Amino acid sequence: MTDVITQGGAGAESEDDAGDQIRTFRFPVDLSLAGVGLQVGPMGRDHTWHAEAPLRRVHRIDFHVVMLFSEGPVRHMIDFAEYEAAAGDVLWIRPGQVHRFSRPDEYRGTVLTMQPGFLPRATVEATGLYRYDLPPLLHPDPAQRSALQAALNQLRREYEDTETLPLNLHTTVLRHSLTAFLVRLSHLATSSAQADRRHNDTTFTLFRDAVEKGFTTNHSVSAYADALGYSRRTLVRAVRAATGETPKAFIDKRVVLEAKRLLAHTDLPIGRVGAAVGFPDAANFSKFFQLRTGQTPVAFRAEMR
Repeated sequence: MTDVITQGGAGAESEDDAGDQIRTFRFPVDLSLAGVGLQVGPMGRDHTWHAEAPLRRVHRIDFHVVMLFSEGPVRHMIDFAEYEAAAGDVLWIRPGQVHRFSRPDEYRGTVLTMQPGFLPRATVEATGLYRYDLPPLLHPDPAQRSALQAALNQLRREYEDTETLPLNLHTTVLRHSLTAFLVRLSHLATSSAQADRRHNDTTFTLFRDAVEKGFTTNHSVSAYADALGYSRRTLVRAVRAATGETPKAFIDKRVVLEAKRLLAHTDLPIGRVGAAVGFPDAANFSKFFQLRTGQTPVAFRAEMR
């Protein structure tokens, strides 16, 4: 069987990439069995990824890649976020996304690649193929993983069977088998996104309440994460999902708001205002305030009066 690869070969870089430091690799139709628009097969030590693709450097693809891992952990970068996939996890990389392998020789499991346009529009819409808001890393439970693996195994059998059907019927069967797999995968991705949103809502609420209680003395994201029992990465995801900003920016915004209130509505000296929001040193407070507001505390107070 021809090795499944996730990057194109010579000439794979698109014409509109001139001057773009991130190369785009097209789906290599010529390397698919019977020239169909998908490939499916095993990942392992003997698997040959395309020699010209910079696997450990950032590169862009114009096709779908789905990796179902049998071993782990494996770290993989997608759109500049690092993901760690364990055995049983699924990574789904969509066209246009940039990604980077960690150690390609350590990837184990099954990989599916699919050319855009291989499936009809109705199927594309039904399976959410271009839902970039869905998480790329999925954690199926044992029953979900078993169903996904069975569907993928069936697709692989159909892919490798190029003798029993004419090419047009072979392609039709592949489309149906691929659709069955993608419907399951899409359901998993959508369910995971909904669960993440519910989890993020709770995580952010707890973080917001903790900041409200502690911002006058605690400006450390790690300290809040530790106190709440979350990893820093989990906290970052939750706050970004809820506010679009980092936990540090959220904390700083609350500190600045309180400082503005004190500057505008009290006659406390600048040093006392700084101390009240967690800056014992007046110079550090002034620097912090100016960096985030574009004004010194003195100038802000003068403007308010």
